[in-house]
Amino acid sequence: MKIAILSRNENLYSTRRLKEAGEARGHEVDVIDTLHCYMDITRSRPSVRYKGLQLPHYDAVIPRIGASITFYGTAVVRQFEMMGTFCVNESVAISRSRDKLRSLQLLSRKDIGLPRTGFANKPDNIKDLIKNVGGAPVVIKLLEGTQGIGVVLAETNKAAESIVEAFMGLKANILVQEYIKEAGGADIRCLVVGNKVVAAMKRQAAEGEFRSNLHRGGSATLTKLTKDERATAVNAAKVMGLNVCGVDLLRSSNGPVVMEVNSSPGLEGIETATHKDVAGMIYGFIEQFAKPNQTRTRGKG
Repeated sequence: MKIAILSRNENLYSTRRLKEAGEARGHEVDVIDTLHCYMDITRSRPSVRYKGLQLPHYDAVIPRIGASITFYGTAVVRQFEMMGTFCVNESVAISRSRDKLRSLQLLSRKDIGLPRTGFANKPDNIKDLIKNVGGAPVVIKLLEGTQGIGVVLAETNKAAESIVEAFMGLKANILVQEYIKEAGGADIRCLVVGNKVVAAMKRQAAEGEFRSNLHRGGSATLTKLTKDERATAVNAAKVMGLNVCGVDLLRSSNGPVVMEVNSSPGLEGIETATHKDVAGMIYGFIEQFAKPNQTRTRGKG
């Protein structure tokens, strides 16, 4: 098969692994810089051009769309969809998962476990907003934040009010969530491919830190999932409409709760922790399901 990986940087671990794994399975794999693609939008013959040439037909596209280029990146993915190319994750699903508020609302509608979350616009709602999620300590998140950036733990109600007021003064969109203390600064990253969790790791925050992101010094170890955790991860991926994603869970006293669904999960941490060929499993999914003109919007909203 002829397969394209949409990625800004061919030297990133995840991009390199996907290229190596594809070629090892006999596929022809090209890495294409998403921002250097440009689209010819015309009646009945849409195409994607790259560095002055029209791109050839690809049997499948693996989108690795960074959060900072979501708008343009999903437009490129959508153009491939219009051309009948099979996209591992569809443009609508990527956009859906990148909007933290929208994704939480969709998960809530499907009765999937979540930390209690508040969202507001006017500063006079702050006290009740904090009270409604259970009071301090609370986690305050920028809607546009990634890799733990823009996530703050407020230990007291006064601190929470001050942080919310500061963010609102900057006209930033924020979420206020209950702090799952029993998680102990750890979360579970589940890697879902198709309708199956193919790998899972426990990420533990560094000493003095509550964010477990590996980019922030967290450590990763192999973990065994419960049946409930596995079902929650698979259902969250289905709601988002994502075929390949990372689902981040916290172990709460009320069962697993979903923190985030990531449409471009990094492979280095989970492959290192689990010693599993996740990149190869993604190609296994492509080999089974990649057919022309199979793009359709999974999930709703």
